[in-house]
Amino acid sequence: MKIGLFIPCYVDALYPEVGVASYKLLRALGLDVDYPLNQTCCGQPQANAGFEDMAVSHAEHFEELFREYDYIVGPSASCAAFVRINYPQLLHGKHECESAGKIMDIVEFLHDVLKVESLPGKFPHVVSVHNSCHGVRELGLSSPSERHIEPFSKIKNLLSLVEDITIREPERPDECCGFGGMFSMEEKEVSVKMGQDKLKRHMETGAEYITGPDSSCLMHMQGIAKNGKLPIQFIHIVQILAAGL
Repeated sequence: MKIGLFIPCYVDALYPEVGVASYKLLRALGLDVDYPLNQTCCGQPQANAGFEDMAVSHAEHFEELFREYDYIVGPSASCAAFVRINYPQLLHGKHECESAGKIMDIVEFLHDVLKVESLPGKFPHVVSVHNSCHGVRELGLSSPSERHIEPFSKIKNLLSLVEDITIREPERPDECCGFGGMFSMEEKEVSVKMGQDKLKRHMETGAEYITGPDSSCLMHMQGIAKNGKLPIQFIHIVQILAAGL
């Protein structure tokens, strides 16, 4: 299979190490990985702000850029979910949307398609898993026990393959951290309070690190932790999975 690596704009601009770790991990698993140049934003900020028409050109460019690949894989649950769920609507009446059927967050790709059973690295730290809203509600990366069904977590399943790691989860694991894209700007006070509450629950697990599939959520909580001078670190899950590469 040929993989097109999609690196969202905020990862490219603020957390390039996450993109590098994604490439290294996919290559180490023996995949044919290509990073197509001239990538742009997927259009999620515009659409979430109510300007869907402005996101259409992004969707059309994305479709053309990733047309030749069997799978489109990226380290962002929110961006993967946006392409999968919103692109068919944005491109309706123009042409059939191919990207929606090929896009996957790297966690679900490793878990569902590659069915990874071993990883080479070590991470001798205690981590608390952050289940981002898009990952839980739109991609099904986890289903916390509070939903009264058999709980599962693709995130924890993958992390458990890493040697020496200790995995924990906060109380109310599927509760939002308060980021929500435009929400964090339009409702700043509410967003910060939600982030403080979520951060407190993560820290109560005794974790050294908070990890998850969305750099945006981690960034939001990291900013709150920095302002409060709290002793907790943040790391994208792919960086843990790629440890040692």
